[in-house]
Amino acid sequence: MKAIIVFYDTLNRRYLPCYNPESTTIAPNFTRLSRHSVCFENSYVGSMPCIPARRELHTGRYNFLHREWGPLEPFDDSMPELLKENGIYTHLISDHLHYWEDGGSNYHTRYSSWEIIRGQEGDHWKGQKAEPEIPLVVKVPQKQQGSGTSGLWRYDWVNRQHIKEEEDFPQTKCFDRACEFLEVNHGEDNWLLHLETFDPHEPFYVPQKYLDMYPEDYEGKHFDWPRGAAEETTEEIAHCRRQYQALVTMCDHNLGRILDLMDQYRMWDDTLLIVGTDHGFLLAEHGYWGKNQMPYYNEVAHTPLFIWDPRYKEQDVRRQSLVQMIDWMPTLLHYFDAPIPEDVQGSVLDNVIKEDVPNREYALYGVFSGHVNITDGDYAYMRAPLPEKVDEIYNYTLEPRHMNSRFSPEEMQTAVLVPPFSFTKGCPVLKVKSKDKYKVGRFGTRLYDLKADPEEKTPIQNEEVEKRMIRAMIRAMKDNDCPREQFERLGLKV
Repeated sequence: MKAIIVFYDTLNRRYLPCYNPESTTIAPNFTRLSRHSVCFENSYVGSMPCIPARRELHTGRYNFLHREWGPLEPFDDSMPELLKENGIYTHLISDHLHYWEDGGSNYHTRYSSWEIIRGQEGDHWKGQKAEPEIPLVVKVPQKQQGSGTSGLWRYDWVNRQHIKEEEDFPQTKCFDRACEFLEVNHGEDNWLLHLETFDPHEPFYVPQKYLDMYPEDYEGKHFDWPRGAAEETTEEIAHCRRQYQALVTMCDHNLGRILDLMDQYRMWDDTLLIVGTDHGFLLAEHGYWGKNQMPYYNEVAHTPLFIWDPRYKEQDVRRQSLVQMIDWMPTLLHYFDAPIPEDVQGSVLDNVIKEDVPNREYALYGVFSGHVNITDGDYAYMRAPLPEKVDEIYNYTLEPRHMNSRFSPEEMQTAVLVPPFSFTKGCPVLKVKSKDKYKVGRFGTRLYDLKADPEEKTPIQNEEVEKRMIRAMIRAMKDNDCPREQFERLGLKV
């Protein structure tokens, strides 16, 4: 048995014609894939954003209620490591720069082998002390927390000096290496290829040939890295969306290279293929760009997902059941006949793939310190923290590292050792005081009717539905062995 994961970052399902027939994005290979696979209509994020999602991919458990962005913990089960221990060769190819920062530094070493491609976004790659030349721009991106210039900004412009032709782009290099892996190993058995590209994550830097596929008359300032409030003109917004579409088209082109090799070597007969993303992206909908600084509207939370399973050969079909990232891990372990640890919260997707048999009623999702959200596919409920409790939040960890720094001595002075959670394998953990990261509590608690209002433009008041969603949220949080203060922070009575 063989398996391939093709994992994009920041892929918005509404920009794929196979999900949204009104989309003008040129993406024939995503459409080709949808006709050769199961296409999931209700795939939702779990823990946001990038590295928390990848912890879910490894562990099959929600991350965001116990800890913010950070490494795998000593007690974490890791899907590629478990496969490796059960005789399955696992290989990672990625240009996802967060793997070589403090907060993601022990994920790639769980694989049998790995290849990293440098240069995406603000990857601290090329050494240049002098400030790079930067054109006049519409807006300089803020930090994710919403203030100050992104620390990645200058490094991105240093990197672009070395990324000019299509073959220079990190995405291209990732798919080059993946094609090489498939050429070498297509005749072998018992392997997993995990192929990632950071694209179409911002900045939407893309070879000119893809931009030429979307003609425009724009003559304004440079604008391919949006973030924060959408305060730009109509023309600037349209221009930035065009940059995103062009980058999705580049993603589509490279996806086609994998599909071509699947055809050439008849890999559809014996190779599981999963194509998905960690989350979507707001492209000026709801008055915002990006993620994290606003509620997780469906443009971010409702994701595309395609699975081809050679055992069942279901293709050109749609599935309505709720699925999440935590389901990928047990599905892959089961596919390779590897044991599934008892701490896993996700479910094997075989029956969803075969007959659309639901494996959950609700999907829980969110980011550390933000709203806790839940959906049943018909409604989305976003529970905000109480204003007086907004900073009553703690990291529970034995790996005290942030995205690109260690926990400070001041933070660690608050640390106390507390008893184990149900999933920490008997290990006590450090409880470290944290604070609200993104200030999204200001939006308040919201309930949306997704059937009547799929774009979530107007929150509703429905006491009966809200009570039902609250009950479901409490159950899901308890199932996650959620810290008690999280319930109190949200004003939930347990």
